[in-house]
Amino acid sequence: MSYFNFEKIKYEGSNSTNTLAFKEYNEDEVVLGKPMKEHLRFAMSWWHTLSSFGSDPFGGETMSRSWIKKDAIKTAKAKVDAGFEFMQKLGIPYFCFHDRDLISEGKDLKETNELLDVISDYILEKMKATGIKCLWGTANCFNNKRYVHGAATSCNADVFAYAAAQIKKAIEITKKLGGENYVFWGGREGYETLLNTDTELELDNFAYLLKLAKDYANEIGFKGQFLIEPKPKEPTKHQYDFDVQTVLGFLRKYKLDKDFKMNIEANHATLAGHTFQHELNIARINGVLGSIDANQGDMLLGWDTDQFPTNIYDATMAMYEVIKNGGLNSGGLNFDSKVRRGSFTDEDLAIAYIAGMDTFAKGLKVAAKLYEDKVLEEFVAKRYSSYNSGIGKKIRDKEVSFKELEKYALGNCEITNESGRQEMLESIINQYIYK
Repeated sequence: MSYFNFEKIKYEGSNSTNTLAFKEYNEDEVVLGKPMKEHLRFAMSWWHTLSSFGSDPFGGETMSRSWIKKDAIKTAKAKVDAGFEFMQKLGIPYFCFHDRDLISEGKDLKETNELLDVISDYILEKMKATGIKCLWGTANCFNNKRYVHGAATSCNADVFAYAAAQIKKAIEITKKLGGENYVFWGGREGYETLLNTDTELELDNFAYLLKLAKDYANEIGFKGQFLIEPKPKEPTKHQYDFDVQTVLGFLRKYKLDKDFKMNIEANHATLAGHTFQHELNIARINGVLGSIDANQGDMLLGWDTDQFPTNIYDATMAMYEVIKNGGLNSGGLNFDSKVRRGSFTDEDLAIAYIAGMDTFAKGLKVAAKLYEDKVLEEFVAKRYSSYNSGIGKKIRDKEVSFKELEKYALGNCEITNESGRQEMLESIINQYIYK
């Protein structure tokens, strides 16, 4: 049975007007010495692609998908069939999943784990037949009402134990499917009010759960990279994993920073009051840029809208950071994106993925050219050239005291600054995009 009424999507070039064709993404085109597909490592999100039906905070479902059946097992297997057909037709080499995306919960944890074994066996068969791989897995420790007060940070020890058991199984399933990473997204790891919250205990418990996960991964031989996904708010008013710098501080306090990197989402950066590039940059310079959730938010809406990325400028500057990072290694670009509520056809889903893949392909090509021409690097190097000699070099080498700096400042009566030329640089970026 075919679930999608279109042929395999092909590259037709920038002059094509075919909505079901790539205009920028040519997977075998070589950029900076390797094929585009190896730079981008695109992944399908199981949840938004196969389990999202158009509901939003103010309205119910608008989408009817042919892979939804009356029986839970039949639905789960039909989702697998549909997902792998979709990935094959779009040339997407990876997928990402939450445990509860794969199959709905059973009557208890034991039955749920058995159901996960059944469906993961079926997925494994599809993976072997198609060559499609698992980029990362994770556990959904936020939807069920048991997580009303959080998971690892719950005030209820029984909930902590259940979350640990659920994550244990999710790591096992990720290992079974050859997942290259495992993601922790603390969907409800935060608080609504400090009036009833012991933040110290909650953070201690959160760190302890991460340590337990790391230890168990070592015990069973799971070699994937552990990733934390920062998000500042929603669903809780204050999330403990607010942004990259907050998570770094947390990891360093609990001596977990050697074992975890970041999965950066564009829309989460927006909600934190940052640009996407900022979060990628801070992760990169701290050596923790692991993977990317590719989407964008609506600047006029205050929640996580998870739209497909179409902003070329943002994609360019994101890929610029990825290139400077030396690539994403075991990470990739996962489309944590969903079609708009009014875009309810299966074809809309394909077109949305094409738009996102083309956007990042274009961003990669522009970023590569910027990097090759050293436009920004040379300007930045010149701007900070005062640190290459004299008092600046002493500052950079940490070889000067307050007294020496005071003596220098007293003898340096006139300070001359140079323009940062922001508008010129923004204009140059535009020129590269327009080419």
